[in-house]
Amino acid sequence: MPGTPIKDYLRESRLFNSRILVVVAIITFLVLVLIGRLAYLQTIDHKYYATLSNENSINPVPIAPVRGLIFDRNGVVLAENYPVLTLEIVPNQVKNMKALLSELGKVVTLNPRDLRNFYRQLREKPHFDSLVLRNNLTEEEADRFAVQRYKLTGAELHARLERYYPQGALAVAALGYVGRISESNTKVIDNADYRGIEYIGKLGVEASYENVLRGQSGIKKVEVNAEGRAIRTLDRIPPVAGENLYLNLDARLQSAAEQALGDRRGAVVAIDPRNGGVLAFVSTPSYDPNQFVDGISTTAYKALMDNTDRPLLNRALDGRYAPGSTIKPFLGLGALEGGLNPNKTYYCPGWYSLPGSTHRFHCWRWREGGHGVVDLHDAIVESCDVYFYNLAVHLGINRIDSILNEFGFGARTGVDVPGEFRGLVPSPAWKAAHGLPWYPGETVIMGVGQGAVLVTPLELANATAMLADKGVGFQPRIVRAIENPTTRVLTYLKPVPGHTVALSNMNDLKDIVHDMTDVVSSPRGTGYVMGHDAPYKIAGKSGTAQVKDMPASASYNAKKVAENLRDNAVFIAFAPAGNPRIAVAVIVEHGGFGGEVAGPIARKVMDAYLLPDPPALANAPGHPRQAPHHAG
Repeated sequence: MPGTPIKDYLRESRLFNSRILVVVAIITFLVLVLIGRLAYLQTIDHKYYATLSNENSINPVPIAPVRGLIFDRNGVVLAENYPVLTLEIVPNQVKNMKALLSELGKVVTLNPRDLRNFYRQLREKPHFDSLVLRNNLTEEEADRFAVQRYKLTGAELHARLERYYPQGALAVAALGYVGRISESNTKVIDNADYRGIEYIGKLGVEASYENVLRGQSGIKKVEVNAEGRAIRTLDRIPPVAGENLYLNLDARLQSAAEQALGDRRGAVVAIDPRNGGVLAFVSTPSYDPNQFVDGISTTAYKALMDNTDRPLLNRALDGRYAPGSTIKPFLGLGALEGGLNPNKTYYCPGWYSLPGSTHRFHCWRWREGGHGVVDLHDAIVESCDVYFYNLAVHLGINRIDSILNEFGFGARTGVDVPGEFRGLVPSPAWKAAHGLPWYPGETVIMGVGQGAVLVTPLELANATAMLADKGVGFQPRIVRAIENPTTRVLTYLKPVPGHTVALSNMNDLKDIVHDMTDVVSSPRGTGYVMGHDAPYKIAGKSGTAQVKDMPASASYNAKKVAENLRDNAVFIAFAPAGNPRIAVAVIVEHGGFGGEVAGPIARKVMDAYLLPDPPALANAPGHPRQAPHHAG
């Protein structure tokens, strides 16, 4: 038809063929690229990807963090870490665990405790974790293992850090210790937080500040060969080191207090009344915490448990004792606040009887005919029991309880270490709960801190600190500050308010402090021996707490009576009396008279803190660490 175009079949054919060639070329190129990549993976990267294809060849290995260090207030190291060689096993690399352990037993010494701990870990932890079989390998054991290593697949030597207490037993009552994680620990902790960590705080600061000291575990993904040997690390998340602690404790003061107590059973607690900081925390006899770190032997633990001196008892925290006459300043202050005339006198013939009763409550000077006419000042200075027998009856048991409760007696102080016991302030309601009546005679002896009333040394020191700081109380604190291990910046912990006594007349407190000062400075005072020559003013009160009834007719001589029949020696003090910086409570079990035995110990403690270089500190710990930067 006219106007109809003629189709060019030849041109279309050439165009189609050229497009086919382009497509074929592209496909050929892509195929060649694919073949080249496959060849590369099969030859050059074969070993790498063959390892990756095997799930058990990539092991996630936990990295234990460095546990935080503990220092005293001046930088003396109390708890640190040191490197040890450990023998460890990765279970998923072991075909026959029993055979491997048998072979390892020929190379290194494995005791039953090591095996028990290992099998416990084997039950509780993932099998790709590296489990510790033996700690503290000797160089000889490490050399023997290195020679036999080729046939001990799954076992490796590692360098780890282990806790160490360089001062030994010093301040163990406050520090506590770390030990291996036990089955009971695993029931209460998050196991994810302890990946690669073998130790946990068991007592004291180590336990209460566990989350601060522990740090955070890291992890690395390790490529291993068919024999279980590490080839390289593929990825690594570093651990976060635990933070360091600075304590309120003064190692020099702590050492002086422990030396002053010597081998006697007892406790010393010293507190800064201005903020509640615990300056010394002593319980004797003591023990070396280092033996607990890697697991104490059965023999050594049995020896500690069977020791009649009970070194494992933390007397400063958990010991409960009759306060004896150290309770008199508190009752005297309560009586003054209630309207007692301090100048009112009472005659002490050496004994006291309730109206209508022939029973006599003896004064400690009953053989000398008593103290004669005394007022409150004389009764505190000379520790007249008869005056306070009468005062207790005048106050009544309910008012006595109220006074003691205001000063925190019978309640936990809230100190920042676990396991604190509380004392006992008995009352008619307390006895009724046990199905027993309250007798008038119990009120009488409460006036001299005897009977069922009990205090812990920490409670007594805390109450003394309140007396020193005009009735203001703080919760005792052993830890002073937390240090960032990287920046070395210290963050100070704020004082925590505790029991506080609302005094209506500060002159009443001044009277009591004056009386306590004369206890030490007056020749008639029961504490004159310990403090009359002090270069600073001391306010104190002695106490001699009876622990076993003795016949009234017995000729009592504390130095000749069998030790288990002797009274407990007690003393409280604070100094300088006008501006107190330290408050101290001392208890010596079966020590005898408080002014003669416990008083001089309190004096040595205060000297160590208030004087620049007292002789008692010649062998005390030094200050090896440079002062840190401060914040807050």
